Amino acid sequence: MKIQMYGWSISYDTAGEGVPLLFIHGYPLSRKIWEPQASGLAAYARVILPDLRGHGDSDATPGPYSMDLLAEDCASLLNNLGITQPVVVCGLSMGGYIALAFYRKFAERISGLILTATRAGADSPEGKANRDKAIALAKSSGAGAIADSMLPKMFAPSTYADQPNLVEHVRGMMAGTSVEGIVGALQAMKDRPDSTPLLPTITKPVLIIHGSDDQLIPLSEAQMMQKTIVGAELVIIERAGHLLNMEQPGAFNQAIRQFIRRC
Repeated sequence: MKIQMYGWSISYDTAGEGVPLLFIHGYPLSRKIWEPQASGLAAYARVILPDLRGHGDSDATPGPYSMDLLAEDCASLLNNLGITQPVVVCGLSMGGYIALAFYRKFAERISGLILTATRAGADSPEGKANRDKAIALAKSSGAGAIADSMLPKMFAPSTYADQPNLVEHVRGMMAGTSVEGIVGALQAMKDRPDSTPLLPTITKPVLIIHGSDDQLIPLSEAQMMQKTIVGAELVIIERAGHLLNMEQPGAFNQAIRQFIRRC
């Protein structure tokens, strides 16, 4: 499904009824990463799956992007869907940065926050330099080169051996992302603010989910957030990497179901 958003269109899927549960995907992916959650959680919540601008089937727009802009896109989608009650917001990786921006801007619209395979801090100088290198690679060689550079670190080591079809599915998803969307997202991540000071001020229920074998964001980042956010719960999923919701969907969905009851 598509909705027009101020000159561009956003693609999204919905499934189920009940508590609104907004899933925000990471970079350079699409709403398709949440297919195991759409099928596994529709009996417990109204699952809402948008493609961020420039990703999946949503239109690309000229940059620059920002985490605030992408959070506003999500809020506008909720408005267009007529969802006025507070929602549970789940963000993975870059989606986690957007979820924190959503909390900064729209805390009253949140009933719970799920931070998945993400971190609160801003990019280090080295991280910013790597974003610039990725922007140059995307512009010179396209989305396929970005997919090939990222794929070796997206999963737990065991996933490459045990789930080759999943690995290839994700590579195709990344390679299908628009270069404009890739560049916009990289610029937004490079320039995002440090959300660490926000953490102790969060008053909504928070669930942090992290893969034991995440090669992109170390588990220590999740542990730091859990210690800083009052009352936050941390669930560590074994034999899972950066895309833990796809690698171990049963364990991931169980953690979500239990959290929804709290919200």
